[in-house]
Amino acid sequence: MSEIALRLQDVHVAYSNSQQHVLKGFSMSVRKGELACLLGASGCGKTTVLRAVAGFERLQSGEIYVSQKRVAGPEVHLPPEKRHVGMVFQEYALFPHLTAQQNVAFGLRRLPREQQNARVTELLRMVELHSHASRYPHELSGGQQQRIALARALAPHPEILLLDEPFSSLDKQTRERLGGEVRDILRDAGQTALLVTHSEHEAQLMADHIGYVQQGEYCASQSPRAEHIES
Repeated sequence: MSEIALRLQDVHVAYSNSQQHVLKGFSMSVRKGELACLLGASGCGKTTVLRAVAGFERLQSGEIYVSQKRVAGPEVHLPPEKRHVGMVFQEYALFPHLTAQQNVAFGLRRLPREQQNARVTELLRMVELHSHASRYPHELSGGQQQRIALARALAPHPEILLLDEPFSSLDKQTRERLGGEVRDILRDAGQTALLVTHSEHEAQLMADHIGYVQQGEYCASQSPRAEHIES
């Protein structure tokens, strides 16, 4: 049985201005190397799951483990930069004053320059944008910007990559094409990832396993593709 890369155990999250929990006893796990998906309607809590894993939301109770290391729980809240988690947002969140190459290199600043350059070149080739290395975000299409955002998130070798409806701002044709490309890139890299989406088609296109989120709770899917996202 493969190693568990991410585990949430009885997680409760409530926003500071509300007594109502957004996540209520949320428990799930993802195995190393899997591309898992949480599927659910807008407002069901699926993005909050990602924010809690990334460290942007504190837990009221429960625990989160990344590769067996507890990153959140009673009296524990590691900051985002110490969790070894990458995130790709709905908005591309690229730095507009940096080139594609500089954006990808942003998370590698502690490495020697030679290692930075080698990793950036590797990733730009992986996302098939090496010829666009010197272009700025405004000179790239939406799909190209999202591939650069993906390369930047992958650059530091995260234990798990979180994708928050990364194609929602793109047109249908680009969404479908890019979804297949990103799926192949992640599988070729052996990258563990957790995608959230409200699109069942996108989930089926990309994910190895699919689970559902309803009103802040994890609900196992009856589909065979979902049986290994464990509650």
